[in-house]
Amino acid sequence: MEITITKGLAGDHIAIRRVSGEVIETTFPKKGPVPHDAVHFFVEQGLGFARGFWGLVAEGRHPEELAELAKAGGHASAARAREPDAEIVELLQAERLVECFEADLWSGGCDDEALMAMARTACESSFVPLPPSLQTTAQRDALGRVRDAIAAFACDWIDGGEGFVARLDWPEAA
Repeated sequence: MEITITKGLAGDHIAIRRVSGEVIETTFPKKGPVPHDAVHFFVEQGLGFARGFWGLVAEGRHPEELAELAKAGGHASAARAREPDAEIVELLQAERLVECFEADLWSGGCDDEALMAMARTACESSFVPLPPSLQTTAQRDALGRVRDAIAAFACDWIDGGEGFVARLDWPEAA
């Protein structure tokens, strides 16, 4: 599945081309220096998520359906959060971790322990555990790889002007 993100002034455009040839398009508002959905890509890829945002899109869902899926599964907002349906646990884990990596990027970075403390608190607030990829010290090496991937993307994205295009590839579900 090819993901194309095109930089706009007030918002960005995303096009998803499935192996079948189907193209899905959507837009999203600016939220920080890099596209939120691009951070999802690097977090989910780097931490081995199969059913986060991009995994669910690869399974056939439209990106705009996912907020409704989270709401139906018990997580419309932090104020109304409850233990989520199993179907959305990875989606919520991914969302919380994306927020942590965005905070890390926007603030100029923190050490791994501070990032892990944010991640634990964020996941607990959504009634989900840390993902298995972050539950042992050895597996936390992935933090550096995710940070490096986001930083490299951010350099290209920030340097690119309006109309800059980023292309990412996500494996489609079998």
